[in-house]
Amino acid sequence: MNINMGGGGGGGGGGDNNNNKKKIIIDTDPGIDDAMAILVALESPEVDVIGLTTIFGNVYTTLATRNALHLLELAGRSDIPVAEGSHLTITAMQLDPEFPQKIGQIVLLGGAFSVNGNVNPAAEANIFGDPEAADLVFTSGADILAVGINVTHQVVLTDADRERLAKSRGKFAQYLCKILDIYFSYHRDAYNTKGVYLHDPTTLLAAVNPSLITCTEGVVRVQTNGITRGLTMFYNTKKRFAEVTEWSDKPVVKVAVTVDAPAVVALVMERLIRS
Repeated sequence: MNINMGGGGGGGGGGDNNNNKKKIIIDTDPGIDDAMAILVALESPEVDVIGLTTIFGNVYTTLATRNALHLLELAGRSDIPVAEGSHLTITAMQLDPEFPQKIGQIVLLGGAFSVNGNVNPAAEANIFGDPEAADLVFTSGADILAVGINVTHQVVLTDADRERLAKSRGKFAQYLCKILDIYFSYHRDAYNTKGVYLHDPTTLLAAVNPSLITCTEGVVRVQTNGITRGLTMFYNTKKRFAEVTEWSDKPVVKVAVTVDAPAVVALVMERLIRS
């Protein structure tokens, strides 16, 4: 999941509360935790979701589009447009050179900084899906906040939380409880844990409320070949190197390092239950 953020609305007629909200576009591949994040976003008064774009990842792009449309219909928000994204990796495409100037901040779920990946020991799934594209984005000069699984693995929805959702009357809570079994089963098999990691909801809420996380700044590059393909590497820029390398003169990005996990879980629960 990637979130493209603009500022609050400018001029226009008085009394429109949306003018005070952050306008966001969610790039998504729903997916169970993507679905949870989208539904949380739609219940977040701080933001105005002005569009969804879809991409391959958890599912192929066409199914991602179908799922996104279904979620908006469920939420009664079919007024929000959905644009179907690429079916191809960046190696078959060109990056718009004006990309950094055309967008606001990008808050992205991606990377495994100083921890093992979740596709293999080196790579996190979103980056592994298109390492060349990820490296281009990280070095594009855009305003980027990367939320990696080193952070999202700190945020766990427990069995007790799921039971509370099931007992609630929240429309979104009830919907998600019907599809969470497979997600809990995966985590039991893959991680030997009784909860599930809230990857996309954490990233969404970091965009909504940046005070939920702390960050560091540096250069991020992505390995694009070999057994470490998809590895995210972070350079904190504190040491100056004499030689000119592929790291030289690259723009810095923000990388999340800690998260207020109890606050994130509480917000997810509250917004799903009140729906």
